[in-house]
Amino acid sequence: MKFKKIITLVFTVLAVGMVVLSGIMKLSANPELVAKMSEIGIGPYIPVLGIMEITFAALFAWPKTMRIGFLLLSCYFAGALATELSHAMPFNALLPMGLVWISAFLRDKEVFLPAPAAV
Repeated sequence: MKFKKIITLVFTVLAVGMVVLSGIMKLSANPELVAKMSEIGIGPYIPVLGIMEITFAALFAWPKTMRIGFLLLSCYFAGALATELSHAMPFNALLPMGLVWISAFLRDKEVFLPAPAAV
């Protein structure tokens, strides 16, 4: 039982940490990041995207709001993946999205699987 808690904590910290660091990079206005995002047409929205990432990660990290945070992060990274696909870019959104999904599954299996029926 303790092993499962440690693995769950590791995946949660990795997922939340990656998303928060990505948000911080967007808020710091890294010139390379700004140039790349401006090239695909989302340059003016970089600060908003950074704030969204940090907020969604905080919601995901907090146990009581984990489900809404999971939903928002999944939607955010699905949009990021769609943008990467449409502009022939590398799939950078897959890793954080995968970590979020694994972490969510370990924390609350009912996010993906139906609750057992009461008998």
